[in-house]
Amino acid sequence: MYVIVLDLRLFASSADIQMIKRGRKKSGEMLEKAAEILMGSFRVCASDNRAAPEDSKKWGMLYLVNQLFKIYFKINKLHLLKPMIRAIDSLPMKDKFSKSQLVTFRYYVGRKAMFDSDFKTAEEYLSYAFERCHKACKQNKRLILIYLLPVKMLLGHMPQTSVLQKYDLMQFSDVAKAVSQGNLQKLNEALEKHDAFFIKCGVYLILEKLKIITYRNLFKKVYLLMGSHQLPIDAFSTALQMMGEDDIDSDETQCIIANLIHDGFIKGYIAFQHKKLVVSKQNPFPPVSSVL
Repeated sequence: MYVIVLDLRLFASSADIQMIKRGRKKSGEMLEKAAEILMGSFRVCASDNRAAPEDSKKWGMLYLVNQLFKIYFKINKLHLLKPMIRAIDSLPMKDKFSKSQLVTFRYYVGRKAMFDSDFKTAEEYLSYAFERCHKACKQNKRLILIYLLPVKMLLGHMPQTSVLQKYDLMQFSDVAKAVSQGNLQKLNEALEKHDAFFIKCGVYLILEKLKIITYRNLFKKVYLLMGSHQLPIDAFSTALQMMGEDDIDSDETQCIIANLIHDGFIKGYIAFQHKKLVVSKQNPFPPVSSVL
């Protein structure tokens, strides 16, 4: 079955490419038809409730799901993944499949969680996939890291340069440095410099979410430098101007601070009458991982 299912997906993908070249079909049409066939097989496996556990057709479910995941990601129909994820999670043998199948499953579920902005779940599943992917499969580990790194950064964990060098992912280096420094200008430059790579991988919009983390890191530095829990808004405006945002004014700065407070990155409030940010005396800048 495994060979037939794999060949079906690969043939459908090749057929789509040929059809598009000839201008006869819309993109993904053959893959959609292949997915319909695979779903039929999936339902047969899922409904096998009579056979003994060791002989059950349910052992074929995860491989079918992984092939369907590959199709649905390619034709951008991620909403179809949820019922299959539930079906696998409800299986009594869900942890007894082969390691390679579990790694593939966790990789795609982690990617879906990332696009759903469920970053802690994404980190859990992508970390599982990366840690258990065979060390000889360096290209696969690199592919997992392309999605794990943005998730880790959004949770406040910046990657080590040695890891980026090992897996040839130095595109993320400038991004991580800019976020750590609280330098929005450098972050924008890093995203623009490598935008083709990030867009191709589908992580550009995820990396743009790092802007709010960058503001948080910059404002934390202002707080540490001033050593007070009552901070003038102008101090934050000056910091932003030093980072290249020359045209920012007090009202825009207050808006950024208000968003940070709303999202939980800063514990405090704005005293509008005195034009000050009053932060909590205890842990005014909670760890990013505790917020998202």
